[in-house]
Amino acid sequence: MSDENEKITDSQLAEENSVEAEDTVTATDDQEQVVEDSSAVQPEVDEVEVEEVKEPAVIKSPPKKEPEPEEEMDPVKRALLPKKPDTGPVVMDWYILKVQSNRERSIAEALKRKIAIEGLDRYFDDVVVPTEKVTEFKAGKKKVVERKLYPGYIVVHMCINDDTWFAVRETSGIGDFTGSAGKPSPMLPHEVARIITKDEEEVEESPKLNINFKIGDRVKIKDGTFESFEGDVNTIDEQNGRVNVMINIFGRSTPVELEYWQVENV
Repeated sequence: MSDENEKITDSQLAEENSVEAEDTVTATDDQEQVVEDSSAVQPEVDEVEVEEVKEPAVIKSPPKKEPEPEEEMDPVKRALLPKKPDTGPVVMDWYILKVQSNRERSIAEALKRKIAIEGLDRYFDDVVVPTEKVTEFKAGKKKVVERKLYPGYIVVHMCINDDTWFAVRETSGIGDFTGSAGKPSPMLPHEVARIITKDEEEVEESPKLNINFKIGDRVKIKDGTFESFEGDVNTIDEQNGRVNVMINIFGRSTPVELEYWQVENV
């Protein structure tokens, strides 16, 4: 009984071993089949559409128009426009202005006031009525007076620009700048030196005598012992205000010494 059981057991073990061997072969075959199947499978590649790149359209700009010429602005409107600050250098010259006669001083003062009101002090240095001092005798009395060098004119030290131009031209009593072709002409240095005293500390000279005749002129004595006599001017002493006149006394030419105010032109 024991032997039979051992035979049965051995038989069962042999069968089990046979089954396991078949299972192993089967598993191996299955693995090979899987490998073959996996190698046969090709990966799918998605197709990518490439868009065509288009060049940007060129937009043509409209043709440029030529700027239209600006219309000349009315002086009053121009004066009302806000002024731009001017920080550039200021170059000044002396100019002569034609003004109404016998109003030179009042017109000069009016121009000074306008300059201050318009805030143009930076462009004006001085406004001058050129004068000289002369000595006159009236009714036998000596008197020093100022005489205008250029009646009907004043001189201005200024920088010319649009604002200063209008300030001058719009001042009542002023005619125009002196110059050529409507363009102001600056004064020459020797002209300026004649009427403008640069050194204010310079000692004032003696007033100039108002002598209206010269050597050789025919004159008439209007005062003194020889009143109404006529003669010719022989010499003139401007420093002392005396003249030497040759008159005819008893048929003889005789020199007489007189004060310059005692004679007048014939």
